Amino acid sequence: MKVGLVVPGGVDPSGRERVIPALLWLVERLAARHDVVVFALGQEEEPGEWPLLGARVVDLGRARRRLPGLGVLERVAQLSRSLRREGPFDVVHAFWASPCGFLATLAAPRRTPIVVSLAGGELAAIPEIGYGCSLVARERWKVGFALRRAAAVTGASEPILRAAAAAGIEGALVPLGVEADGFPSQPRPVARDGGETALRLLHVGSLNRVKDQATLLHAFALARRRVPALLLDVLGEDTLSGQVQELAARLGLLDAVTFHGWLPTDEVRPFFARADLLVVSSLHEAGPVALVEAAAFGVPTAGTAVGHVAEGDGVRSLAVPVGDAEALADALVTLASDAGLRARLGAAAFAWARENDADRTAARFGEIYRRVSRPRPAVSASGPAPGPGRP
Repeated sequence: MKVGLVVPGGVDPSGRERVIPALLWLVERLAARHDVVVFALGQEEEPGEWPLLGARVVDLGRARRRLPGLGVLERVAQLSRSLRREGPFDVVHAFWASPCGFLATLAAPRRTPIVVSLAGGELAAIPEIGYGCSLVARERWKVGFALRRAAAVTGASEPILRAAAAAGIEGALVPLGVEADGFPSQPRPVARDGGETALRLLHVGSLNRVKDQATLLHAFALARRRVPALLLDVLGEDTLSGQVQELAARLGLLDAVTFHGWLPTDEVRPFFARADLLVVSSLHEAGPVALVEAAAFGVPTAGTAVGHVAEGDGVRSLAVPVGDAEALADALVTLASDAGLRARLGAAAFAWARENDADRTAARFGEIYRRVSRPRPAVSASGPAPGPGRP
């Protein structure tokens, strides 16, 4: 089967920097089974092509600044030419309904089935920080157009599918799993009680308004008043020009919080291996994949009721209301003080991660591709095979 993936980026030639790990794990596994071409909407400034993990990447380059309507038409034309040059494809799979799904729907040949995966804020609306496609009429229309035209829609978590259902769109649950290599075969023993022994908390994600590290730090400060032996590692690119670090200083947390900045995937994994608890403070998540990575080490999560945190509440995570620092602090104290609870949630998280690893993700998408694709008519030297009603 020939598969075209349309992604915004995250497929750097290095396979290490400027990448979206979940996409790379998927690309590698799909390419082992199918002929895969990845179309990136701007990995590099200029268009280019390169091999990656058994697939081939065709990068359209960054969009030039144009009037909004002209810019869309130009991108559609670019993608359309690339799809026709590289095709025909049995299926085209777009990650993010806008812009990828919208452009793919317009650019792909008419009979090519499109699969759209909801991967972010396509259905979200958070006016306080100006986040979510639903805040802008043009973006709402583009997302709706892509989802209504898609042969199949998927989402990584139950909350994102509930949001789709509220918009009249039925979707399939396909968690974005992590690769099994490099992860333990069983969760490590949990023996510490959070008394005098330090417990390591971990937060992974870009420093931005959606991840809401302000709530994270306020919750951590409250929790440390009750359980002083807490340490917090924060991993992720800083997009807020030091504002989060300044807040940590004002809260008197610099002796307990370490900001590590952006790290490549292979350097992030040791932090999961030594963490006792993952903390998620986001206002919105389709996943997050960081939770899946933590779960693969048997590390439970305390966090706001978004994505995988919400769907695993009480089983492999503890979920609290979004933006509620006091409730998040209570969850941190509960888990820090109860090694048995951490062990139970961690074991359940580990089992879930194993059942939903990257191999299973690729297999599920493969099943969807087969379901929606139409066999291309066989062509012989004498022409196409006869169809219905054809002599």
